[in-house]
Amino acid sequence: MKKTDIGVCAVMYAVCAFFMYETLHLPEEAQIYPMCIIAALAALTSLQVFNMFKAAKRGEVTSGLEDFKEFVPSQFFALLYMIIGYLALMYCVGFYISSLIFVAAVLLFLKVKLWQIIVVELALLLLVYFAFTMFLGVQLPEGVLFN
Repeated sequence: MKKTDIGVCAVMYAVCAFFMYETLHLPEEAQIYPMCIIAALAALTSLQVFNMFKAAKRGEVTSGLEDFKEFVPSQFFALLYMIIGYLALMYCVGFYISSLIFVAAVLLFLKVKLWQIIVVELALLLLVYFAFTMFLGVQLPEGVLFN
């Protein structure tokens, strides 16, 4: 167990509480599925807390900070700015174009080979189009430039 797991579990319980609060504002017939998901998340978080107590009783506790030895701030902030740019671009040009640009930019930044980027882009585009647009009928953001 890591001491940092305590914070993660606390955040997960807060997420459950927030979504439970929001779910209660939905019509009663629409509350079933979200409540099942929230209950599953709370149960898994409780299982993690139980395992943390067992590990603490055995004396298997570490700080958890050793996972951040390899942390590269410049890489983290570059990707954070790319995500923010992706969200802004999605508002302007829609999901498909912004996602293609974002995925390509991230993979180029991470020095992935060009042929792999092309394969990932095509697979992502086809998967999203057929799964969400064609099969599920989900309307993805089109952007203000195309409305």
